[in-house]
Amino acid sequence: MLTNPYDVGRNTAFRLPKHQAFYFAYGSNMSPLRLGFRLPATQVVGDASLPGHRLAFHKAGTDGSGKCDIPVCGQSVVFGVVYAINKDDFSILDRIEGVGGGYERETIEIHLADQRLTAQTYRATHIDPDLRPFSWYRHHVLAGALSAGLSDSYVEEIRAVKVVRDHDVQRERRELAIYQGSGTQ
Repeated sequence: MLTNPYDVGRNTAFRLPKHQAFYFAYGSNMSPLRLGFRLPATQVVGDASLPGHRLAFHKAGTDGSGKCDIPVCGQSVVFGVVYAINKDDFSILDRIEGVGGGYERETIEIHLADQRLTAQTYRATHIDPDLRPFSWYRHHVLAGALSAGLSDSYVEEIRAVKVVRDHDVQRERRELAIYQGSGTQ
């Protein structure tokens, strides 16, 4: 079961058992409901930053829409959520994220509270700057940013991303169903 609150471990050293690793989510997996649905044993550690990168919605999704990526970009900063994940569950997440077909998993250094941590994340390998995310995808990203308490300005940047409507109404309903009754719909 996914555990939250975000204040767990804020004033402590961030150490994990040997069977777990840190995962930095910056897109739709920032949403604890979304990632918890995918990997129920996941635990929220806190919000973090990745300096020298920017958030982009240009990863070519298999559904023809834009997904999040974190290209290198000078003085920009990407904010996201750090999770503790069982190392064995990365094979599940790799499959969901499409490793080898649009994303690659890599090790990065992030800033969490006043510490630097090594974490796993996903970087796009297939990009198309003309793509737009579906509205339900941006909803996942916004829900994650809001639940993590990311800054109002960062949330507004995400909210300002232009979206397209998914013509597959059933897919949109499935994607948003996890928020029913959560107050984030």
